[in-house]
Amino acid sequence: MSIKYTADHEWINAADSAAAVVGITVHAQDALGDVVFVDLPEVGKTYAKGDIAGVVESVKAAADVYMPVDGEVVAVNDALRDDPSLANTDPLAAGWFFKVKLANPAELDGLMDATAYDALLKTL
Repeated sequence: MSIKYTADHEWINAADSAAAVVGITVHAQDALGDVVFVDLPEVGKTYAKGDIAGVVESVKAAADVYMPVDGEVVAVNDALRDDPSLANTDPLAAGWFFKVKLANPAELDGLMDATAYDALLKTL
């Protein structure tokens, strides 16, 4: 499965059927600037789509990280907590935020693919 995107600039990759990986997009980290702190969700906590699941802070601003789908957080990226700059240097890989066990995989169909997300960015 390809990466899907939200209008709030999170990405989700559900290639692993056990847990989808969630992070912030290149656009989000560009807008934030140098990330200096991340507040990651609690493993085992269940969130609804749109809930605030974390916070990312930069030298310029702070932003909420929203849950892109309903699900339970099954892992967090401790390396990101130790080195928040990973959100800037590798936002689509090493800078991932958390993994979520999907409550309803069909919700992924309501998110944007790369083409739709690129079109959204052109309107900003």
